[in-house]
Amino acid sequence: MKRMSLPLRLALAPALLSSALFLGACGDDSDNPTDDSKVTQELVVTFADKVVVPTYARLATRLTELDAACVSLAAAPTADKLTAAKAAWRAARIPWEQSEGFLFGPVDSFSYDPALDSWPVSHTELEGVLANNDALTQQYVSNLKNEQKGFHTLEYLIFGDGGTKTVGQLTPREFEYLKGLSAELKAVGQILHGRWVQSVDGNAPFRDTLATAGQSGNTAYPSVQAAAQEMVGGITTILDEVANGKIADPFTAEDPNLVESQFAYNSLEDFTNNIRSVENAYLGHLQGETKTGSSLRDVVGVDSALDVKIRQQIAGSISALAAIAEPFRESITNTTEKPKIVAAQEAIRTLHDTFQGEVLPLVTK
Repeated sequence: MKRMSLPLRLALAPALLSSALFLGACGDDSDNPTDDSKVTQELVVTFADKVVVPTYARLATRLTELDAACVSLAAAPTADKLTAAKAAWRAARIPWEQSEGFLFGPVDSFSYDPALDSWPVSHTELEGVLANNDALTQQYVSNLKNEQKGFHTLEYLIFGDGGTKTVGQLTPREFEYLKGLSAELKAVGQILHGRWVQSVDGNAPFRDTLATAGQSGNTAYPSVQAAAQEMVGGITTILDEVANGKIADPFTAEDPNLVESQFAYNSLEDFTNNIRSVENAYLGHLQGETKTGSSLRDVVGVDSALDVKIRQQIAGSISALAAIAEPFRESITNTTEKPKIVAAQEAIRTLHDTFQGEVLPLVTK
């Protein structure tokens, strides 16, 4: 999916803020107990160290495990190894989708997002790769078009249509392709994590760029508020994309070919993990982890009316997605499921509007 770049988001910030302040003015200020001191360095440090970096570390680990599963499958194909490769693919999707609430920094600047996650898959171009005689090394795959590599090309190869692919249906050429694909996914995952935690080509780790927001010389984030706005912008961007892109595009067109993760029947799981990404960013920690620093929830006011509303809307969005039957690609044309899809879109749009209209003004003072 095409996403708004950081420079464009910042250029639009005044207009977005004006709208947000107008919406926020309709509420009761007593519901939003906050002050400027809550938008602190600790807020962005916690976000970087407790949400972003651990998510990318988990992604790198699981893409390494996916590569190992694909190499093992290709070396000695069995039904069990194909099942393991499918499970590894699903496991790697979780941290990736849970990273989509903060698609800024290296993932945006170096186009790692489309390299990992472009869809729909181009069947014609994919078949063209399989038909040629080129060696399908990692380097070769790296130079392919985004629609010929990444999660969804690998998904198509190992799952087939609706997860029906059997190990006997995989050809030697497909084994070669999937090894090149998984090796490239592994490499990109490691590089993406590395750019957050290591100096690369003389550039500081992006973790440090974010964590030092507002300090002298930080041109990316000249103020802590700029970093906090980036955080909220990441949240509103993915909420808009899920409701008005990932769900709306195939639903409106009634076109299953536009559904993300359609071959693995993993679409609704993807959408749910996008909402989990928002939850993690808001709470300042991953699921199952203990909160140890300031978060957007603290800026809003823990247990304030707005905080309660946000947490209820997050839970409501997840519940609304859970009510829809998988496979999503069939539900988009099912009269019984259509009202449930509309309800999920509305729940996610409401959550989006709450962050846009009521949280963004709190980090822009």
